[in-house]
Amino acid sequence: MTYKIAILEDNELIRNMIKVNLEQNGWNVSSFSTGESLLDAAHDEPFDLFILDVLLPGITGLEVLKQLRANRVQEQAPILMLTVQQQIQSKVMALNNGADDYLVKPFNMEELMARVNALIRRSLGKRSIPSSQIMVINGYKINLSTRECESNKGTMVLSAKEIKLLEFFSRFPGQSLERADILEEVWGMDVSPTPRTIDNFILKFRKLFEKDPEKPTHFISVRNMGYRFEL
Repeated sequence: MTYKIAILEDNELIRNMIKVNLEQNGWNVSSFSTGESLLDAAHDEPFDLFILDVLLPGITGLEVLKQLRANRVQEQAPILMLTVQQQIQSKVMALNNGADDYLVKPFNMEELMARVNALIRRSLGKRSIPSSQIMVINGYKINLSTRECESNKGTMVLSAKEIKLLEFFSRFPGQSLERADILEEVWGMDVSPTPRTIDNFILKFRKLFEKDPEKPTHFISVRNMGYRFEL
């Protein structure tokens, strides 16, 4: 199973070096040069582990750490901080604010890989599912495996067909999809659904996940065609 890792490092050489080595070890990696860009991505995209540099332009790594720990989408993901030898106080602050481990620069790449593996392995006992089984809409987490989700109406369990429709939308974010294609992919030959069937599902999704169901920003109607899903 592939897990997703986010790297926050303003030094391009170090950032790319870490990214390449992680990808060679089979990880799915996203890299960021600023805390602001990582936090934007982390708002709706779950990650399995974060690697954060402490000293950054703009928002510091410590501030990013605090915001991630306050983010319900990311609150259980392990966090590894990168520090320099003189930053003893930063290490203490990082650990006190929820970091799981730290590594001192300059570091050995094999040690970084070993620490990443150890953090992922230990976190599996705390987290029931990896990020690949989590879908996030408007900050609400949807467990694609158990079908349990958070919503405007509290925690609930979606039907298998509702999960299949959400998974289909998630594969084509930002793309306009025709009703006929949606029906064929999600319903297939099971029953004889009509375009109205999809409309009813979309109405329910809007009530569950949109801030304003009357002005949807995630489940958008495309006139004379079908729907577009936006993250």
